[in-house]
Amino acid sequence: MMGVGAVKQDAKAMILTGFAGLVAGACSMAIGEFVSVYSQLDIEVAQMKRENRMVENQEEKEREQLPNPMQAALASALAFSLGAIVPLLAASIIGDHKVRMGVVVAAVSLALVIFGWIGSVLGGTPVVKSCVRSLLGGLMAMAITFGLTKLFGTCGL
Repeated sequence: MMGVGAVKQDAKAMILTGFAGLVAGACSMAIGEFVSVYSQLDIEVAQMKRENRMVENQEEKEREQLPNPMQAALASALAFSLGAIVPLLAASIIGDHKVRMGVVVAAVSLALVIFGWIGSVLGGTPVVKSCVRSLLGGLMAMAITFGLTKLFGTCGL
């Protein structure tokens, strides 16, 4: 959305792009997570077989500890969708282009801090460090997307 906002002031185009990005990103994240976790599962099962650790009384416990590719894919798609809906909602209520861009940046920044906080609480990591890392990473991504799109848009590419 930041890229489209850099070169086009039309709210409809920005919202449509945001929705397309939400769907494409959620699908991409889910598929990537599924493939990654399934590969991890294959490695862990192969390792367990090599070590002959699958004795009957341990087998059920060990199977419960194995990663679930479908669960990981769904969690990734949901997390991406929740994050992507924030700028989409922010952009859909503002008419003025400059105000819309500012609101999108502000809403996304707040969401990044909240997601950083949630991640730190769930992971047991330092809250401030996690929030700052999430915020700075997101701001950098928005700035790079905006800047490169603005550059390409003004060069007529």
